[in-house]
Amino acid sequence: MTGYLTCYDGTRYQLPLPLAWQLDYALGVPCDSFWLRCVWERGQEQVLSDAVRFAAEENGETVFRGVVDECQVSLTEDGCLLEVSGRGMAALLLDNEAMPADYQVATVEDILRDHVAPYGITTAGMAALPAVSGFSVQSGSSEWKVLYEFTRYHGGVTPRFDREGRLWLTGWEDGRRTVIGESTPVTELVCRDRRYGVLSQVLVRDKTRQAVTAVENGEFLRRGGQSRRVLTMPGRSSFQTMRYSGQFQLDKSAAELLRVQVKLPILFFAFPGDLVELERTEWGRCGTFRVLESRVAADRQGGWTRLELGGVDTVI
Repeated sequence: MTGYLTCYDGTRYQLPLPLAWQLDYALGVPCDSFWLRCVWERGQEQVLSDAVRFAAEENGETVFRGVVDECQVSLTEDGCLLEVSGRGMAALLLDNEAMPADYQVATVEDILRDHVAPYGITTAGMAALPAVSGFSVQSGSSEWKVLYEFTRYHGGVTPRFDREGRLWLTGWEDGRRTVIGESTPVTELVCRDRRYGVLSQVLVRDKTRQAVTAVENGEFLRRGGQSRRVLTMPGRSSFQTMRYSGQFQLDKSAAELLRVQVKLPILFFAFPGDLVELERTEWGRCGTFRVLESRVAADRQGGWTRLELGGVDTVI
């Protein structure tokens, strides 16, 4: 893998061949992140203080683009070493607070213009998202929260970034599936059932109408789950918004119940959003899963990919 630093004035530097590196890909929050260590030439510290962006390429393909958070140079018995770390382009939306605003009617073009485009983020794909009447940006909200609430709560689409740092506002593309079969080299398989955080019931209160709507996870209740949350919606919320918010919180919590981790001695085996068919005779939790997180790393011992798998319809 080859790493590049870009300075605030547009100057681009190619980094030496890394001694070790790690790329973490996720869906939304936490956002993507990177870490890299390489040999460094003394006296070049000014380059590091000017660096604002990072990009990584593998076989001529961009596999990461993001924001530089930290550069560190150290003198060790192995010589002068540089470590660079940072996050994906979503970090710009997470780090910046939005100005409070009330839209009479908000369109996706309005949201992108006011809360995404000012940070130099480009949009690669966009679904037909509906306009939203009376959409409000609350004080203290991050730009990411504004984008997420508009696209996810009102359009049913989770915003996500690709490896080139571009924003996508579309659903999943499930045409291709990666198979982890008997012949696939696997060094680790982990299955985790976690009940903590899974909700059995959500009560949604509308104070204006003095109405309470209950939404339940029947399967979790049947299996002994007891965890309730109470949401108080703004006075102008519609009944449909109440039901959707309650069901959304229920579905999102249920997504934490089952996780499968797979580690393979292969670089860039799969990425978040991909579908994976797990077919191993010695494993009791086979089936079709969606990649929720992917960690790709390499050092002197070799390279590997660790996948975090969840349900196909996992709510993000």
